[in-house]
Amino acid sequence: MASTLYRFVLLLYLYSLSISASPARPSGESFISILISQSGLEFVKELLVTKAISSLTPLYLPQIEKTVNIPVVGNAHVVLSNITIYHVDVPSSYVQPGDDGVAIVATGTACDLSMSWHYSYSTWLVPVKISDSGSAAVQVEGMEVGLTLGLENQGGSLELSLLQCGCYVKDISITLDGGASWLYQGIVDAFEEQIGSAVEKAITKKLGVGVSKLDSFLQGLPKEIKVDDTASLNVTFVNDLLLSNSSIGFEINGLFTRNGEDAFQDYYSKSLQPSVSWMDPPKMLGISLDEAVFNSAARLYYNAKFMQWIVDKVPDQSLLNTAGWRFIVPQLYKKYPNDDMAINISLSSPPAVRIASNNIDATVYADLIIDVIEAGDLIPVACISLVIHGSGSVKVVKNNLAGSVKLNDFSMLLKWSKIGNLRMYLIQPVMWTVIETIFLPYANAHLAKGFPLPIIHGFTLRDAEIICSNSNVKVCSDVAFAESYGFGQLVLWRSNLSYAFRDVNVL
Repeated sequence: MASTLYRFVLLLYLYSLSISASPARPSGESFISILISQSGLEFVKELLVTKAISSLTPLYLPQIEKTVNIPVVGNAHVVLSNITIYHVDVPSSYVQPGDDGVAIVATGTACDLSMSWHYSYSTWLVPVKISDSGSAAVQVEGMEVGLTLGLENQGGSLELSLLQCGCYVKDISITLDGGASWLYQGIVDAFEEQIGSAVEKAITKKLGVGVSKLDSFLQGLPKEIKVDDTASLNVTFVNDLLLSNSSIGFEINGLFTRNGEDAFQDYYSKSLQPSVSWMDPPKMLGISLDEAVFNSAARLYYNAKFMQWIVDKVPDQSLLNTAGWRFIVPQLYKKYPNDDMAINISLSSPPAVRIASNNIDATVYADLIIDVIEAGDLIPVACISLVIHGSGSVKVVKNNLAGSVKLNDFSMLLKWSKIGNLRMYLIQPVMWTVIETIFLPYANAHLAKGFPLPIIHGFTLRDAEIICSNSNVKVCSDVAFAESYGFGQLVLWRSNLSYAFRDVNVL
């Protein structure tokens, strides 16, 4: 084709393009970072290519017409119509992130077209107009398609841009159904380049439309995930994307916030710098959560008055009757013989979470008030201040990060008493039982539910591993995609979020 050299140079230029830095990106502290490794990018690329192929066909090309000079016959007016790409095959493709951008290249692509042809001519020998029509099959082979994508943070949202898109057709073969022999050679000679150019323009335009729709979707993603009626997770993007030749990193705020309120600002942490070095061997996806994420959740629920409970039923109900305390606190039994009791537990400050290498420590400060139930009224008789030290563990349950805590030790101090001095060494075994049978089961029941990790609904974490290191928890995982979900069903991060891919057709 006449423009082969130009297109080849253009394609090489396309592959080498990079994205210029944007001056308008919000900066801020990041407490959750997300890293997509090379294998993760390959997985996403394969999924996008598959979905793009299904959306690309059928693709209708504009009508082509031309007057062709045929030896002996003379000038013939030829029209090619109903030109349709009905099949596309992409045998090989790759994605290449760079310092500033991402290139996606498909090589050896082939596509099949169908079309109708019609010609008419007249000569001085035969003054009557002669015409004929039929159909044809076209096969395009060795097609190269490449696009350079810009992805940057704009106002806390991701902006996707198509910087360059190129398509180069190498070979075309045409099979006519009917028609004279001269017609075949005439169409090949006259229309081969025009058909190739039409294919290139149509595919390039379609890819541009698809990128534009994906950009609209990305910019419309919510900036918070509703966890429950009280809390949301702030998922506003902060800082520049972290791009290398083998991964893409994103940073989000990641703190828990009260629904309808701003994020807490009284935590400090270095912005996380995700790297494939902590995924060995590298998995598709890495999510790193700073301990400030967990502490922001603890503080939020503490401030929302969720960390106080009145307990009047326990596995060993004798603990909630003064008769069970007659040898431990005799004056209690003497003053309130055989009266039922209740235990009022309230945290005096937010729990503190500290994450170290292979270990998660939690410290809980609580006041335990012993109440006697008399004539239906709760009568507080003593208050014991507790400092509980526990060790925690986390695990991935579906796409949630769940956890549990166990008791290491505790200390206690009598804060006040209406029944005289208490011998704390006698009460200590009872407090241990109360913590083990009341407090921890309640806490673990809630921790087992976990909170959603920033994963698009329809994708599932697979073979996840967890690494605890200095001040953060890292989740390293491969990803699977449920084939029952189409792009039109993808929902961001939680199935009950209203924003979805329902109306987004990638092409």
